[in-house]
Amino acid sequence: MVDTDRIVGGAKEALGKAQGAAGDFADSNRDSVEGRFREAQGQAQNAYGQAKDAARDIADRAGSYANEAYSRAGDVASDAYERGGSYLRDGRAAVGARVEENPLIALLVAGAVGYGLALLVHGRR
Repeated sequence: MVDTDRIVGGAKEALGKAQGAAGDFADSNRDSVEGRFREAQGQAQNAYGQAKDAARDIADRAGSYANEAYSRAGDVASDAYERGGSYLRDGRAAVGARVEENPLIALLVAGAVGYGLALLVHGRR
């Protein structure tokens, strides 16, 4: 989308050139100087419009990049969540199978872990 400053600046520049050329042709210093001044104003306004267009384009691209990154992050998080659930189910099944095979050893291991945690929490006196 073209900025209105670019359009107005281009029009001022063209009119300023025409006025300057007419002033040169008519040998009118005043018209020639005014025309050159309007031409310079038009160039400046056109440059300002171009800068605004460039800034708008950069902001649009940055927004697109941010949306894309957000989307990718959501996909990665969703995949990680699904993999975590899968690992949890696999681990639960593996532990359950070992406990069914050797319930006495599982009970001893659980007791040892509980005793170790108690020592960590309360410390030795």
